[in-house]
Amino acid sequence: MRISAPAHPVRFAAATVTALTLAATAACSTSPAKSDAPAASSTAGKTVRVAAAESFWGSIAAQLGGEHAKVTNIISNPDADPHDYEPTAADGRTVADAQYVITNGIGYDAWADKLAAANPAPGRTALEVGDLVGVKEGGNPHQWYAPASVHQVVERITADYKKLDPADAAYFDQQKATFLAGALAPYDQLIDQIRTQYAGTPIGASESIATPLAEGLGLKLLTPEGLLDAVSEGTDPTAADKSAADAQISTKQIKVYLHNSQNDTPDIRAQVEAAKAQGIPVATVTETPDPANASFQDWQIAELRSIADALKQATGK
Repeated sequence: MRISAPAHPVRFAAATVTALTLAATAACSTSPAKSDAPAASSTAGKTVRVAAAESFWGSIAAQLGGEHAKVTNIISNPDADPHDYEPTAADGRTVADAQYVITNGIGYDAWADKLAAANPAPGRTALEVGDLVGVKEGGNPHQWYAPASVHQVVERITADYKKLDPADAAYFDQQKATFLAGALAPYDQLIDQIRTQYAGTPIGASESIATPLAEGLGLKLLTPEGLLDAVSEGTDPTAADKSAADAQISTKQIKVYLHNSQNDTPDIRAQVEAAKAQGIPVATVTETPDPANASFQDWQIAELRSIADALKQATGK
């Protein structure tokens, strides 16, 4: 199934690129992202400098890196739109200083590629999630909502850390084991629980952010793909797609409605109200972590619990 990339146009003027390139020569000081996983003991002293375009990937990178990674997230504000973010000179300095740059790709953060190109560094390692998971531009960019992709990113970040800092390879292996067995375990357990109990349950959604999540949970997403893409891209859905989605709500063809509260339109708000009026539970998801300081797993676990509660309410299971 074709899923279009989000299409809020990316604005990145040539003058901005030039300014960021010049800014790269300046000294800078940035704050590392806090790691939520307990650090393993280590005697080696290297710290890998990491720039993450978005905080959902940066949170994972910080926890896997522990005391041997200093992660700076470029976007961590829930009110910022990653699609059309305009980097600052400080962002340019962050990337210029980074040994490891993590971006989402798939057309989601094209500004980050331009930022890295404007601030080259010898020997820098780059991770573009889309390339890693085999989703090209034009595919669904919301891969942090795809459980399989999340696990691929965990493996890749650990492998990259070990290449950048071989002396601490055992430390990074231990960090990964701690993260998977501890911090990420409830996330994996909830996904398995929902898939086991509610596989095939028909649901609706406000936009394409729900597609990889529904696939990962084994739920049947009925909302027309055209509407999901249009809302994600900031365009108007067709009358036929809107009518079909409205009918799915009014006739209770869907059991639960997933609503991205950070990408709202009058039509979507009307669907949310219509779903509530029909007694269809509405579960809220967000594009980026909310609150901003939430770890990846705390943010996702809270959403998964909300989805599980909505499914239980709708099905009685």
